[in-house]
Amino acid sequence: MSLENGFELGKYTIVGPLGVGGMGEVYRATDTKLDREVAIKVLPDGMAHDRERAARFEREAKVLAQLNHPKIAAIYGFDEANKKRFLVLELVEGPTLADRLVDGRLPVEACLDIARQIAEALGVAHDKGIIHRDLKPANVKVMAEGEVKVLDFGLAKALAEDDANVDLGDSPTITRDFTAPGVILGTAAYMSPEQARGRPVDKRADIWALGVVLYECLTGDSMFRGEAVKDSLGAILHKQPDWERLPTETPPTVRLLLRRCLTKDRKRRFRDIGDVKIELEAAIADPTSSVLGLTSTAVAAHGKVQSWTGRGISTVVGTAMLAVLVTLVIGWSF
Repeated sequence: MSLENGFELGKYTIVGPLGVGGMGEVYRATDTKLDREVAIKVLPDGMAHDRERAARFEREAKVLAQLNHPKIAAIYGFDEANKKRFLVLELVEGPTLADRLVDGRLPVEACLDIARQIAEALGVAHDKGIIHRDLKPANVKVMAEGEVKVLDFGLAKALAEDDANVDLGDSPTITRDFTAPGVILGTAAYMSPEQARGRPVDKRADIWALGVVLYECLTGDSMFRGEAVKDSLGAILHKQPDWERLPTETPPTVRLLLRRCLTKDRKRRFRDIGDVKIELEAAIADPTSSVLGLTSTAVAAHGKVQSWTGRGISTVVGTAMLAVLVTLVIGWSF
């Protein structure tokens, strides 16, 4: 961290470090005029010194400032002082969801409630045409009373170049030490397949990411773990989630919900985060119910279709042939 305690950025005084990542360094600071604590995110030098990108970031910050919702951490301003460009953000106390998951998976009830609150926050942003694009446990705060706040809305877009030219190895929050064994890459591990291919994204990319986060909460493990960016992206594009890792008490409707969030073909994915929220609310109220018709029977049928092998198909064909023979025998007997 480059700023020492007591360092002044205009009316803000640095109190201590909060974290560092590809998007810059984050500090706890005091707003000396309003006498409140805030979070200061100092932008990377490469972006802060590029006037065009900084102006683009400022325009994006103004849009994000319209997101006034209790589930979304607020952006207070975009400023410059002492040759530093920085964001002024709401200071949210409490551990991140990533911190909570260090000790392993969470109870199913807690997982569903956290996912429901994240879906609520995403819905507010999507209604205003804002896509998060970097949803992951490290960008979700879980406060003592169980309330959730989603951080860094839209900042990935603000820091990225045009979609077609995004360098995945320089994505805003990817861990810089790509080769360290056991490292779970931030942005890469939660990218939708279309993001991984460098294609334009829409709100369905956030729906995918929510599915990845919910799976991780339920299992306690990252779905697309990789030691390098290419490993994570390869898994996203070519591997299927290990559904057997889900705890046995996971409601059947939630299992199917995850499948519909995590289908690689976004045309077959949930189209609206509001539908995901409705399903989560229904699962919380009654694990056997489904407002959108994702019944346990459908889940069972879906699972069978996913797991059919040549042997399974042969069994079905054999059963059908047996039924035909029985029908013929009965007919002949009369």
